[in-house]
This record gives sequence, structure tokens and C-alpha cells, in this order.
Amino acid sequence: MSSATPTSGSPGDTADRRHFIRATLDLGAVRLHPWGRGPAGPEATADALVAAAADPLIALWNPLATTSRDDALAWLAARDEGWTRGGAAAFAALDAADGAVLGSVTVRWVDRADGLAMIGYWTLPAARGRGLATRATEAATRWAFATADARRIEIAHAVGNPASCRVAQRCGYPAEGTLRDSHRFGDGAHHDEHLHARLATDPEPAARQPA
Repeated sequence: MSSATPTSGSPGDTADRRHFIRATLDLGAVRLHPWGRGPAGPEATADALVAAAADPLIALWNPLATTSRDDALAWLAARDEGWTRGGAAAFAALDAADGAVLGSVTVRWVDRADGLAMIGYWTLPAARGRGLATRATEAATRWAFATADARRIEIAHAVGNPASCRVAQRCGYPAEGTLRDSHRFGDGAHHDEHLHARLATDPEPAARQPA
């Protein structure tokens, strides 16, 4: 179970509910903070993003334009602007004890008027194998359904990325098919992707214990 603490504002009316409002999601040993709004300063966060961009798995499946501190600071500013516009909710997964960056989960609108969103995630090497991506994705999914009137949330991942497939399945996103030559990844090649989706009316996956 997670708890959410808004960090600014609230939707003005029902018509404006499809707007992501900054919040912190408490998962116990891990907290999801809007990128750049966590306890660590922007420069320390930028350094963590530079390290993330150099990780081979992130560079392949979730390439980041954060290979220098200046690039990382620009990336953080863009994520903050996404929150301000209400179009993308980019959370940093941080260690609750020391604020260290562990990973990321982002929900963004694909068709805001229709309530269609997409979610993506990555973790740093030291955080892998601990269920972090699953817990963060579950929490962000529940939050988007509950606070932003998302109707359907999709996950698309390369067929060659089975770890991402396991996260989707554990989070209650059933597979719906294969998208051929769907997306150009970090190796410069187009890969087939598995499409998963979850509806706001779907049952919750089995409860998990906090980290």
C-alpha cells in the first residue's frame, strides 16, 4: 500500500481532473518524488542521471539524454515542465533513508481527452532484483487512476526485454499483442514490442508488502 501527499495545487473541477498534480508517493523504504523535487539537490540528482545514462541496459531500453550534468539539468527542467502542464508525471524512485536515486517511473498522456495514458520505468543496477519497478509501477498506476481519471494505461516494451514484461504482468497489465517494428531503441534498431494494458475497472493485483 502507498500513500500520496500532494506537493502543489489540486484539480479545479471535474473537467480538469485529467491533469497530473505533483505528489509524493510513500512506499515505505522507497518514496516516489517528482523529479528534481526530492531531498537531494538538483546537482546531485543530475549526477545520478549521468550515471543512469551510462548503464548498458538503460542505454539500450530507456536511453536518457543525460550524458552530462548540463544535459541532466535540462532533462530535469523538462520533467518539471511536464508536471506543470499536467501532461506527464515523472517520478524519481528514491531511497527513503538517504535520498539516493534508485530508478524512475513516468505516466504520460497519450490521448488526454480520452483518458488514455502510458507508463514506463527503469531502475539502476543496485536497485534491480528487489521488486522496486513493480512496486513503483503499481503505486503510480493506482495514483493515476484515482487522481487523474485515467481510463486505460498501456505499457509497451521491447520483446527482447523480458524483465519489463514481468513487471507489467505482476502489476496487472495483461498482454494484448505484439507491435511489429514498433520503436527505435538505443541500439538504433526498430524492435517489436509487447503491448500490455490495464483499465481503471480491472481488479487490483495481489497486495505486496512494502520494501
